Order: sequence, then C-alpha cells, then structure tokens
Amino acid sequence: MPVSVWGLAIAQALLTTGNILLVAVSALIGKQLASHPALITVPVAMQFLGLIVATLPAAHLMHKLGRKVGFILGNSIGLLGTWVALQGLEASSLMHFAVGTFLIGMAIGTGQQYRFAALDVCNVEQRPRAISMVMAGGILAAILGPNLAIWSRQWFDGNPFVGAFYGLFMIYVLALLLISSLRLATAVKTIPGEVSRSYYELFQQPLLVATIASGAIGYAIMVLLMTATPIAMQQDGFPFSNIAWVIQWHVLGMYVPSFFTGHLIRRFSSRSVILWGCAVLALCVLVNVLGNSYWHYLLSLMLLGVGWNFTYIGATHLLTFTYRPAEQGKVQGINEFMVFTAAAVGSLLAGMGVDILGWFWLNIASLPPLIFVAWWIFSLADERARERVKG
Repeated sequence: MPVSVWGLAIAQALLTTGNILLVAVSALIGKQLASHPALITVPVAMQFLGLIVATLPAAHLMHKLGRKVGFILGNSIGLLGTWVALQGLEASSLMHFAVGTFLIGMAIGTGQQYRFAALDVCNVEQRPRAISMVMAGGILAAILGPNLAIWSRQWFDGNPFVGAFYGLFMIYVLALLLISSLRLATAVKTIPGEVSRSYYELFQQPLLVATIASGAIGYAIMVLLMTATPIAMQQDGFPFSNIAWVIQWHVLGMYVPSFFTGHLIRRFSSRSVILWGCAVLALCVLVNVLGNSYWHYLLSLMLLGVGWNFTYIGATHLLTFTYRPAEQGKVQGINEFMVFTAAAVGSLLAGMGVDILGWFWLNIASLPPLIFVAWWIFSLADERARERVKG
C-alpha cells in the first residue's frame, strides 16, 4: 500500500478529531453566546452550510489543480476559521463565532475528499483497502476527540472553550504539514477526444443515482438517529456520562469495521456490502423500538455506526465505476454535495422528530427510505460483474 495512503489515513484521523471536538463544544458555546434559545444551534448550522458550500468547488479545484493544492487550501481555510472563531469567543459575539464555524465547515468539506485522494494513488485492486484504511483513521479520532475536548478546558482561565480552538488550530497545522509532505495526484489530464458528459447525461445512469442515494440516505439516517439519541436518553433520565459512553461506542462502530470492509468489498462486491449495511441499520431500528434501556441505546448506536460504515464505504467504492477520468471532479463533487446535504437535513430533523413523533415513531419513519435504497441496489445486482474487484 503506498505511503501516501497511510498519510491520508492520519490526515483523516486529524480531521475527524477536529469534527468530534467541534461536536462536543459548538452547541455549548452557542448556548453561552446566544441571546435567544432559537439561536443556540446557529454555529452548528453554519458549519454544515460551510461543508455543503465547499464540496462542489473543492472537487472541481482538485480536478484542475491537483489534490495537494486543494487540501493545502482547505487546511488554510480551517486555520483562518479557527482564528475567526477565537475572535468571536473573545468578543462574546455569536455571529462572529458562527462565521468561524462556517469557514471550519468549508475546511471539513474539503477534507472529505481524503478517501478519494487515496484512490488516485492506488491500482484498482488496492482501492477497497485504501478507502478502508483512510476511514479507519476515525478510530484514533474516537479516542482523541472527546479527550481533547476535556483536556482543553483546563488550558485557559476565564473561558473553558478557548483551549478547544487552540487545539483545533494545532490539528490544522499538523494536517497542513502532513499533506505538504505527501505525494498526491496532480491535475487530471484530459484525454484527447474525451468529452465530459453533462450532469443530465451522468444521471441517466441508474448505477450513479443508486450509489448517491445509498451514501446520502445511509448518512442521513445515521446522523438523524445519532443526533436524536442523546435527546431521547436525556428524556429517559440517563446521566451525561451514559450518553457520552454510548456516543463513543457509536464512533468506534463507525470506524472499527474499516479494517475489514475493504476485504469484504473485494470478496463479495460493494453492492453486497451496501445491502448488509442497510440490514444492519434496520437491525439498529429494531433494537431501538424494542426497548429504551441503557443497553438498548448502546447496542443500537454501535449497530448504527457499523451500518453507516458499510453503506458509506460501499457507496464510495461503487461510485468509481460511474465516471470517466475527465468527469472525476464533477461526479465526486455532486456526490459529496448530496450526501452532506442529506446529513445536514438529518441533523436538523432530529430534535423536531423526537419532539413531534417521539423516539419510537422517529425510528419507524427511518425505515421506508432504507428499504427503498436496499431494493434499488438489489435490483442492480445483474451488473455486479462490472464493479467486482478481483483480489
């Protein structure tokens, strides 16, 4: 496996560590700075907006100028966003802080291309394993992220959240130095006579539509139930320590399977792995509706992480069979845009869903789109030979 893949896995670990750190503190900072309860989640919403805004331009930029240029720019924006957020904290300005989280969201959106960059430096046989290795970086983040959020509270007197953003600043500096040292793909060279298809023509491919739907719906359901679980657990009277433990095991469930997901794709095909992911997500829902004990929440969130891992990595690999070299930036960009837009919608619907539908019916409501994706992927099984990778 190329050294660059290992470097990208570490970069992914740094990115995810920063994400978890932000999840731990952004809402609390919003509560501290907001003049009205409705404004508490503005920094989180701005982070998602920044992520969504960056996906298409980042993919096209890397297609034209190469991966390294794109990632250096993304991490530089992250450094700027961290500095702006710190100024917002110092000034006790919610809007100033939210501008910072918007810029950090753009950096996160650019970093989501790490897994695609790993594909560029591998041969076809190594691609499933390369995706898995990069995603496995999240295991380190599952340990570092929550602990960094706790340790950083002691770094500065006066405001317990300032240290978190100095920690985030260091993360982006390390990522910038790491990316600068890696050999990554340069701009994609246009093959004479090769024409890039329009979005309309690309979306005439059932495989592309089904692949994007798999990644988007799998991610949306994961974010929906992950975000709703702490609310449901709090309503059931569980202490914060129980909630934090459940979330940490969920994150491990998201990334630990990455050690063998690539092997499963090579052995059985990415479609099979996506179908297994849908089945595991459905099992998560079943556990949730059967009870609301601590062990129900713990098991369901672990299953939620595993199901997301299978659908996300499977869809990432399957996507590589839907575009020509000249269309790489276009297809990867629209995939990221739609996947993370779906994730943002899932996060926004979580609190409302628990309040209006209740925990039981929120879980039931997540099943129809899941069943639809499973049916769609299964209906394309006759094309399995096209995307199966021989080990």
